[in-house]
Amino acid sequence: MAFLEMLDEVARPCPSGAAGTVHSGPPQGPQSNAPADELPTSPPQTPPGDATEPIAPTAGPEVELNARDWCAKSLHEERIIQALLDLADPTPAKVRKILNDLGYIDERIHDLKQSGATTRFYLDLRDKGGQLCMDGSAAGAETIVDGCVAPETGPFRPNKRNHP
Repeated sequence: MAFLEMLDEVARPCPSGAAGTVHSGPPQGPQSNAPADELPTSPPQTPPGDATEPIAPTAGPEVELNARDWCAKSLHEERIIQALLDLADPTPAKVRKILNDLGYIDERIHDLKQSGATTRFYLDLRDKGGQLCMDGSAAGAETIVDGCVAPETGPFRPNKRNHP
């Protein structure tokens, strides 16, 4: 239950519901009252300063994500990367502990394996009909976490996910 609450908390600024697949336009902000499947069709505007708003994909596996998952993808990526960046000697046990501390449960952490100074892992974040997963590589300052697309139903199999 705590895991599902964490997923909802991370995705709070994202469009609600799993309806609608992202085909174009940026995710809606928290002030938007439009339904999740009615994304803006006008070209995105660059926010002031250094902030940039991500642009929804128009090709590749990520177009399979619904609006909520597409938006939550970057939020999960950022929070996991920030937590793992300063990890010295990222062993599978240390990576698992950090992921657990962030609210990701063992049943959703897959293929946690070390290769040299890098620990690889996958997270199954499918919820409410979504297809979101994470493909991560913990390696200190070289840490990378990317969203991926898993089949909507069935067991999670890291070798059966799509990666942009």
